Amino acid sequence: MWLLDVDGVINVKRPGWGAAPFHDRAYALGAQWRLRWAPALIARIKRLQRDGVAEVRWCSTWCAWPDEVERVFKLKLDRAFGEVPDYSVAKLAAARAVLRGGRRLVWTDDVEVPQAGPLFDELTRDDRALLIRPDDRRGLTPAHLDAIEDFCKRL
Repeated sequence: MWLLDVDGVINVKRPGWGAAPFHDRAYALGAQWRLRWAPALIARIKRLQRDGVAEVRWCSTWCAWPDEVERVFKLKLDRAFGEVPDYSVAKLAAARAVLRGGRRLVWTDDVEVPQAGPLFDELTRDDRALLIRPDDRRGLTPAHLDAIEDFCKRL
């Protein structure tokens, strides 16, 4: 199960995919938000999902407005959770639930993915989780997607 954040992961200032980014507007909380992304990244996510390599779910503050990100990215995914009072808590709970359910976890988030320490050790024990915390200006890169695909194909 791949838990996919939006801001700082897909929606970034300078995506590193070798082509000009696409951009559009999404609406939430009575405001308009400008989103920028690499179309090649979205295509790769779609391919991994379509080919059964990874089951991908939104795991983002945008889970409260999934129609907006799905419209902008043309990427329909289930949500890890709905509207919640604390997205940090919900994201970690979703990651733990994947592992508790006996599944392997890919978690991509520029803020919430833990770095070295007890929580990182908890989530990555038994080599069942791949945690990626991309640079929030560049987001996921082709190398990250290669690592995700390799991890998901390992049994």
